[in-house]
Amino acid sequence: MFSFLAHECADLFIGGGAARKSSSWIHVHRALEHGFAKNACGQARVLGFPSEIVQFAERFILMQEHRHKADYDPSSRYERADVIVFIDNVDRAIKDFKSSPRPDRLAFATLVLLRKR
Repeated sequence: MFSFLAHECADLFIGGGAARKSSSWIHVHRALEHGFAKNACGQARVLGFPSEIVQFAERFILMQEHRHKADYDPSSRYERADVIVFIDNVDRAIKDFKSSPRPDRLAFATLVLLRKR
């Protein structure tokens, strides 16, 4: 999900196609930070984003927590069936996110990339 979101942010800010080879696209792609994005995702519901984006944001948080558990808790174990469900849920969240209107996706990309000052 993180890779998808980084790619989506860069596409929304800079553009797709040939723009993906530009230093600007790469800069935006690399700008997404794990912790900041997770915290921003926690605000999606309160900020009134469409349900597809809220569900994506909530799934993003959940999957990041599972990734941390898998990476840093040596006692954690995941059954194959559970992982398949995770993958299916992530696929659905990404498809739903992509179906959201571009202005909403751009607003969400702004939320997860840029700090308020």
